[in-house]
Amino acid sequence: MKRTEQEEFWKGDFGDDYTSRNAGDWDALYKRQWGVTRTELNEEFLSNLNKAALILEVGCNRANQLQILWKQGFSNLWGVEINKKSLEIARENKSFNLIEGSALDIPFKNRYFDLVFTSGVLIHIAPENLPKVIDEMYRVSKRYIWCFEYFSEECKEIEYRGHRNRLWKNNFLELFQERHPDLKLAKQRKIKYLENDNVDMMFLLEKPEQ
Repeated sequence: MKRTEQEEFWKGDFGDDYTSRNAGDWDALYKRQWGVTRTELNEEFLSNLNKAALILEVGCNRANQLQILWKQGFSNLWGVEINKKSLEIARENKSFNLIEGSALDIPFKNRYFDLVFTSGVLIHIAPENLPKVIDEMYRVSKRYIWCFEYFSEECKEIEYRGHRNRLWKNNFLELFQERHPDLKLAKQRKIKYLENDNVDMMFLLEKPEQ
């Protein structure tokens, strides 16, 4: 399958540079940016989730989010990532199960994971490809879909480090529920940046039992 413009971009040098910038204490970064740590958000949204639950991060980069979940006691952590440099770093922790792959074609069978999540990944998917990514996340999730993404009531393209056609903020919660009306909202929270008026949204959606 031919790769999209965005996939090629993140596989290449820009994706490598992004990986390098993402080193450091992720909880400290969250605290500076939003006034709350990722650990605290995880506890707020996943307090009822069994620590043995099968969890997949789509676009795991260097596994910063998986590291925090691992420290919180979650033991069955998987990641899909398109950038090879990111995967090399992420694989330094042998506790994770990491696969090279794309959000547009997640290489797992239907309903394989208890929870599938993204953090700052959907914003980098071109709007015309977003329905496919939403469908893929829905397909491989058995119960929960969890996202933390840049929020806007409507789709808005934002210039990203001098590049066009690389970043869009949107109402991703609404897009999921429009595409899959059976998804029930379990929890949501809008989180404002401390230094500007931008807002991100974290939301947890639940699929009906089969």
